Amino acid sequence: MKRRWFVMLWLALPVALAAYHFGPGRALMGADRGAERLAAARKAEAAEDWQGAVDAYGEALAWMPSGATEARARVRLAQARARVFTGELPEAMQDMEGLLTEVLRGPGEGALARAVRGELASAQYHAAWLMRLEGAERQEWTAQTDMARQNFRLLAEHAKASGDAGAAGHQKNLEASIRLAQMDLSELQGLPLPKQCSGCKNCSQKCRSQRESRQKDGPKEPKDARGGQQNVRPVGSGS
Repeated sequence: MKRRWFVMLWLALPVALAAYHFGPGRALMGADRGAERLAAARKAEAAEDWQGAVDAYGEALAWMPSGATEARARVRLAQARARVFTGELPEAMQDMEGLLTEVLRGPGEGALARAVRGELASAQYHAAWLMRLEGAERQEWTAQTDMARQNFRLLAEHAKASGDAGAAGHQKNLEASIRLAQMDLSELQGLPLPKQCSGCKNCSQKCRSQRESRQKDGPKEPKDARGGQQNVRPVGSGS
């Protein structure tokens, strides 16, 4: 009798192992792999291995459950930010625009949306910087400074209303985008190129192509139409 139960238990073992592997075991393995790749991405960032960071963030996303909406959004934001430093500024900016649209459909203008908006505004600011140096038409690069200004203004107003210590930094960024739009081109050419702009080629053409693609898909409603103006380089911008 005991031998019979032992044989039955032995035969059932592969089924139990398979159930664990494709159920809780797979989830645990995915969590471990995801955490491992996130750690690798952060290590790559610290070493300024930006392509390595982009790749590791992508691998982490592949292991993250689809239901972890906010966690995935934060990793996507980190990946887009790292992508800026690989020379893919317009592509990263497009990623952030899409992410902001998604986030605003969910919880709305919360901490995550403000984080995305801040990175997007910085990308728009640096895109305008590059476009000016590339000789883009005024209406093209001012479109970027206008969007950066609007996003920085929203962040500054929210921070001020909530008593956030970051209000001063957002205000400086707001002033920076105004300053960028107002300064003479020769003055801009005399400034050191920010790290966010290094390695990015044909920014104007890429942004132009993105704009034409959006126009084909139909106009999108602007998030904020208020104006404003600014004065120094954004806090945290590299040279």
